[in-house]
Amino acid sequence: MTAAQPSSDPSLRRYLDHPRGGPTVLRIVLGTQLRRLREGAGITREAAGDAIRGSHAKISRLELGRVSCKERDVADLLTLYNVTDEAIRSDFLKLARKTSSPGWWHQYGDVLPGWFETHIGLEEAASVIRTYEVQFVPGLLQTADYARAVAQLGHPRSSPEEIERRVQLRVQRQELLTVPDAPRVWAVIDEASLRRPLGGPEVMEGQLRHLLKMAELPNVTLQIAPFSLGGLAAAGGPITILRFLEPDLPDIVYLEQLTSALYLDKRDDVDHYLAVMDRLSAQSESPRESLEILERLLKQES
Repeated sequence: MTAAQPSSDPSLRRYLDHPRGGPTVLRIVLGTQLRRLREGAGITREAAGDAIRGSHAKISRLELGRVSCKERDVADLLTLYNVTDEAIRSDFLKLARKTSSPGWWHQYGDVLPGWFETHIGLEEAASVIRTYEVQFVPGLLQTADYARAVAQLGHPRSSPEEIERRVQLRVQRQELLTVPDAPRVWAVIDEASLRRPLGGPEVMEGQLRHLLKMAELPNVTLQIAPFSLGGLAAAGGPITILRFLEPDLPDIVYLEQLTSALYLDKRDDVDHYLAVMDRLSAQSESPRESLEILERLLKQES
């Protein structure tokens, strides 16, 4: 066994025994481990690509977790990196098989864009989800009626059946909030989104009541950014930052756009958005004051 082999690193075993986040996260974990082995062995991406009948670009995509991994490719790379311990090789190959297994969200492939699949997988594995929303209530905190109004607004050409599929997907995502070891969700919501009567007064009343109920969960923190603030630290669109307990998963900033999304994991980018979120939280009303605002808005809706 070479020094580069991860014999003392329990990451692979943890993910094999208790996978979270489905294939999205498993690909990132496997890719990170393979990159460490390659670098420890002093082998270039070009040489690794040759070993699996591919290119350095294929190795790069594999190490970044952007593609699933064929068992044969992983076996060949382990041999190239001089990983001979059968137990370690077995763990790597089991993980490679799991990267091709579909996540629960694949059943919604007809209404789920590929760029959003990654977000759901990361969301499932996150320990902390910090989010700032301008126009809408955050997806994880929406009622089915409110989610339906959002879907109809964003997809006006969709059939009623497709709209309902989108609503079902959103509701199933929300089960994440009440599972064992649920992530901490810290949401800053712009007051404008709470005053915009999306779906009508009854829908908004139900949504406000739901936010008050969600705020009772020990892992959910709500803050409202009121109109009185004027300009906010996060000029622009919504921001979500996902943090993970596993060292193989760096913090990731998710920036959703109209028909695509950006995933940022470079340290400088993440630090910039973390500073923005910190300023937003400092500028916004406290969780207690935010609940009082929700109560006042609810009285206006009733």
